[in-house]
Amino acid sequence: MTQKWELVSLPRWEMMAYWIISFSSHLYSFYQLHKFSKEHEVSLDRAVQLQRGFLIWGFKKDPTDFEWSFWNEWAWRSLLWSLIGHAVVSRLAACYLPQFRLAVFALYGLLSAGWLLGLWGVTLLMLHLSISLVVAQLRSPAFSWFCSLLLLSTLNVSALQDLQRGWCSSEDQYYLLLFSTAVCTLRCISFSLELCWRPLSSHCSSLEDKGLKRLIPQFYKLTAYCFYHPLFYNGPIMTYRDFSEQIERPVCKVSWVYVLSGILRVFVWWCLAEFMIHFMYMHAIQSNETYLEMLPHWALGGLALALVQFFYVKYLVLFGAVSLLVRLDGLEPPTLPRCVSIMYSFTGMWRHFDVGLYKWLIRYIYVPLGGSRHGVFRKIVSTALAFGFVCFWHGCHDYLQYWALLNWIGVLVENVLALLFSSRPLHHTIVCCLSPRMQRRGLALISALSTALLILSNLLFLGGIHVGRIFWKRVFVQGWSSVAVPVVAFLYCFAQVGIEWDMR
Repeated sequence: MTQKWELVSLPRWEMMAYWIISFSSHLYSFYQLHKFSKEHEVSLDRAVQLQRGFLIWGFKKDPTDFEWSFWNEWAWRSLLWSLIGHAVVSRLAACYLPQFRLAVFALYGLLSAGWLLGLWGVTLLMLHLSISLVVAQLRSPAFSWFCSLLLLSTLNVSALQDLQRGWCSSEDQYYLLLFSTAVCTLRCISFSLELCWRPLSSHCSSLEDKGLKRLIPQFYKLTAYCFYHPLFYNGPIMTYRDFSEQIERPVCKVSWVYVLSGILRVFVWWCLAEFMIHFMYMHAIQSNETYLEMLPHWALGGLALALVQFFYVKYLVLFGAVSLLVRLDGLEPPTLPRCVSIMYSFTGMWRHFDVGLYKWLIRYIYVPLGGSRHGVFRKIVSTALAFGFVCFWHGCHDYLQYWALLNWIGVLVENVLALLFSSRPLHHTIVCCLSPRMQRRGLALISALSTALLILSNLLFLGGIHVGRIFWKRVFVQGWSSVAVPVVAFLYCFAQVGIEWDMR
């Protein structure tokens, strides 16, 4: 039997010190990274061709984050206008054709996808939908998974990649098709498994249930779900169960104040992201091992924080803009990512960053494979397969394999420690020897060590193996006595802020 821990508040002066240290360390490390960026601006410009800045007068802009540049370009070219068009069509449908709202969404999504991806791109997606639906008629989750993984693997076949590039008018359009297909695969898996788990109607024969009479409505619902325009290209992910339940609800009136405040919030996030790549050339620096070796230690810390913070702000923009439209349609989108600076565990990172993907993994992989209710071994296997699928879905590159492995180990170690410290003998000893406040400080210290490895895993994901290797070498190997201890001390302060945030 395990015992539950109860966290207590720390003295106000102590928490204020943690907040000040956390905030000031962020600012100072960012300043050191900015200073390094300006000192090496000429050589960085030659290496990556910095763009002329527009947000800050006299500053150049680092354009080397592919995802940010890609979605910005598509937004100004067409996506922004198609999303505005969706909002207008959605309001008109809610007012004049409420009973046909799903059909309107499906039609608008298909037309928008055809405009942006071309006829061949939509044909490819419809082929994926059709194959997934036909296999789902067998009512076998194993067959549906096999089919989906097979379809997903086609995204990495060189011959098929060349064929799809031939359909597209530009490399950017090919990548838009690639991203759309990958996200669409998650929706196909969701729909197929929900269909497999749904019991057969008692008044229908097996032949009739699998016949054309049932197939056409299912294909219509799958098309509406997969081509729902706000979530079509990049998510966030909503399970089919959530989508189908919420789309039937009547649309509530939304005030213009709410809409304008949401737009303003997304615009502020966008400005913050642009400010970061004008002020710090972190992506250009992390792509070059020479600069990573040259960085002063404070600037190296600033680079690690800047990379993960930019990733966070980027997804506030990407998810925040479409989530506003989803709410206008009467649906409840997944919660926006939580700030990475108050994440102090691998488990918390997965649970609170991409909430839609986390819920998807829990529902369709972790729980069906046993999860935490069928023994330790089943839990280890289901967790491993969940991380393995995420790695495979992202492309299964070597750095993603290291990232997934480190996350899996991190989650397992955290769970083992939680069970160990909650066991009756050890729990009783800790309660007798340490005050509640000292217990919390001990938790923050352990969390600081976990956060160090969490940041390392994020650097592997965002920058590749060379960034993680150099960061590990300079902080924990070469600087084990002079750098690692201050780093853990700062991460301890971050963890205390995160714990306090969770206790609100």
